[in-house]
Amino acid sequence: MHTIELGRVSVTRIPHFGNGPLSPTDFFPGTDQDLWRANRAWLVPDHWDEDANRVRVEVRTWLLRSAGRVIVVDTGLAPGIVEQDGVPLTASLAAAGVAPTDVDLVVCTHLHADHVGGNTSPDGDGGWVPAFPNARYLFSRPDLDFFDPRTLTEEPGRSAAVHERSIAPVLRSGQARIWDDSYTIDENLRLTLAPGHTPGHNVLTLESDGDRAIFAGDLLHSPVQILTPEVSSCFCHDPAEAARTRASILTWAADHRALVIPAHFGGTGAVEIERNGSRFAVRRA
Repeated sequence: MHTIELGRVSVTRIPHFGNGPLSPTDFFPGTDQDLWRANRAWLVPDHWDEDANRVRVEVRTWLLRSAGRVIVVDTGLAPGIVEQDGVPLTASLAAAGVAPTDVDLVVCTHLHADHVGGNTSPDGDGGWVPAFPNARYLFSRPDLDFFDPRTLTEEPGRSAAVHERSIAPVLRSGQARIWDDSYTIDENLRLTLAPGHTPGHNVLTLESDGDRAIFAGDLLHSPVQILTPEVSSCFCHDPAEAARTRASILTWAADHRALVIPAHFGGTGAVEIERNGSRFAVRRA
């Protein structure tokens, strides 16, 4: 667990667990395996298990303290799943000095299972209730509409189960705040839509006292995508739109010297980037 200060915002990395689920060519259709080999000096071991030829990813949460509020960005996998491989979110937050009742805001960058599973906790009667009773949960309208189990056609069974466990209890509780296009959290933080991975995928931009960062969710799964932003993951709903969005966000980050903080990077979980002609390069990972 590591904390940095960016302007007036405190940012703490809350790890759950890491794994290597797929090879580079399976994870990123169209990627060039030779590019991974050429960059092995900084990809291994945090981002690529070269011996097993598996992309290394982590499931994690980001804990922010900004303008007097405690903010959780993505909540990982559901209780009962994460315990098989790592540390539950509530236990990790407790280690950072945060109780569930302390959390004021939950940001969901999108509604995939590994980003909303910790939204709720068992109610003791076979159901689920919001894990953070005093928090507002921020959902983008395009994702809520897309993942509505009454109309969803993409993995309907699995996604419906995620909705019922991790989204519907929050909606029923009245704790959800639904937004579209953009949402200003406070003077340091704002949300904007960044579609492609999912229709309502969004990024959280931090600007405070000259420091800048962008919490990029699943816009990136590996720093190799900084070198080849046209390559999307196999998990992207619309790979072409994800590529366009990724190029736009990376352009902003490079031009504003913003720290890029995706959801699943290994190591520190963040990278600094710069322009390399018409492309991008990793300054530090």
